[in-house]
Amino acid sequence: MTLFRPEATATLRRWSEALIGVGISALGFYWAFFSGGLLHWIGYFLAIFGGLLAFMGIQRGRFRNAGDGPGVVGIVERRVSYFGPQTGGLVDLDNLSELALDMTGATPVWSLRAVGEQPLEIPLDARGAEALFDAFASLPDIRTEAMLREMQSGQRHRVVIWQKENQSMPQQWLH
Repeated sequence: MTLFRPEATATLRRWSEALIGVGISALGFYWAFFSGGLLHWIGYFLAIFGGLLAFMGIQRGRFRNAGDGPGVVGIVERRVSYFGPQTGGLVDLDNLSELALDMTGATPVWSLRAVGEQPLEIPLDARGAEALFDAFASLPDIRTEAMLREMQSGQRHRVVIWQKENQSMPQQWLH
């Protein structure tokens, strides 16, 4: 017999990092304002650390889905793999040229395009898809807040989240 309903447990798991950050921050504020000596100063640092952890936890919580969709996502050494019932494949993050969010189909998918390869489409609710947040955050100049906003917008369109800078641009010579 479980103490909590499955829905409540899933919600607590989704927001666990944010809740831990809030708890650490609250302990830090308590030490900062209601104790003295060294513990007083440690409390300030603990409050800041907890606030940062809560901020990161909120971002990750917004990214997470139920994880009960088709297929399994894995990430090993900057290589994203997806194996589903109909499709699958591998993409190296270093070879990635475009990351898009496609909400036009029956299930929303991440579309990862690499140079010279077929696009890899990963459902947002695939098992292990929460690990994609850290993989996507490692892309240069990605705007994670814009990505999270697009995920939750509910609009049925395809939007490019990140695109690799074109490094084959011709150089501009003065003469």
